[in-house]
Amino acid sequence: MSVYLLAGGGTAGHVNPLLAVADRLRESDPGAEVLVLGTAEGLEARLVPARGYELLTIAKVPFPRRPNRAALAFPSRFGRSIDDVARIISERGVEIVVGFGGYVSTPAYLAARRAGIPVVIHEANAKPGLANRLGARWAAEVGVAFEGTPLPHAEVVGMPLRSEIESLDRASLRAEAAEFFGLDPARPVLLATGGSLGARRINRTMVDSAHSITGAGWQVLHITGANSEVDDPGIADYRMVEYADRMDLALAVADFVVSRAGAATVSELAALGLPAVYVPYPVGNGEQRFNAAGVVEAGGGILVDDARFLPEWVDAELVPLLSDRERVAAMAAAAATAGVRDGTARMVALIDAARGGGAAHPA
Repeated sequence: MSVYLLAGGGTAGHVNPLLAVADRLRESDPGAEVLVLGTAEGLEARLVPARGYELLTIAKVPFPRRPNRAALAFPSRFGRSIDDVARIISERGVEIVVGFGGYVSTPAYLAARRAGIPVVIHEANAKPGLANRLGARWAAEVGVAFEGTPLPHAEVVGMPLRSEIESLDRASLRAEAAEFFGLDPARPVLLATGGSLGARRINRTMVDSAHSITGAGWQVLHITGANSEVDDPGIADYRMVEYADRMDLALAVADFVVSRAGAATVSELAALGLPAVYVPYPVGNGEQRFNAAGVVEAGGGILVDDARFLPEWVDAELVPLLSDRERVAAMAAAAATAGVRDGTARMVALIDAARGGGAAHPA
């Protein structure tokens, strides 16, 4: 029986591709044991058991950013985490570690190296995190979602997508999706979303631009996310919801999107051939701008800084674009050229290659 240890967690950006790969491994090898390594605090603590996988947890040991008491304690705490993973590998007979980044991945990579078993890495962001930058130095295989991701011997596999997105037939679901959200399937729909937590700038600008966008003949489906500070404008052709349980239907009915540029969002929109205005999250290390670079270069998206995404920009740039249906169609076709629908299969192929070859790349 094959035993896989999939390491990652903390955010949906790590957990969702991990679960997509876990599901495919279980489908292709029903006798396999798929274990997931995470922390008790991350999103994986809820999502992984709900999907039917065993979650093994270790302590969350962030790399210290400044000299303080936590930095002094880091070496011993981190060493214990490596020991904990090494014990799991030994006791459970783990044959391969597949990492998706995040706090638990670094000790998993080091424990696998100590045990002499192969490591396979998936990096979702165009600007890789610390864990994957380290592990890629000796990993047997490295899969990345975006071209140009600076990791050694990386192969572009795309993003492992949720099955409902990977197999989504937008045309056949459009009527059902329109009915679900109370929209007219015969008229174009702009989907605006900032993710489950929302995006203050996108929410505010969309509401303030509601009349301009609907006046151009478009319907709006606005998913505000939690803790929204905006009120429904209460006009015809504008549907506001806090959360969409059926995000597949939201994507099925959309003809254009305004969103942040998280790796999963960019990957899903491109895979589905959805043109978009990407408004990168303005805080952090700037990876969202890099995530959208490929689809923007292909002509399938437009990048606008958070500070510039204002009603004035919408009136001057977005509304004229939405009024040009030929340009929207051309952007959709261009987005599809930058998208990858079979990222899960490509990633599993790397895992199979690592298990067959066994030898890792040198550090």
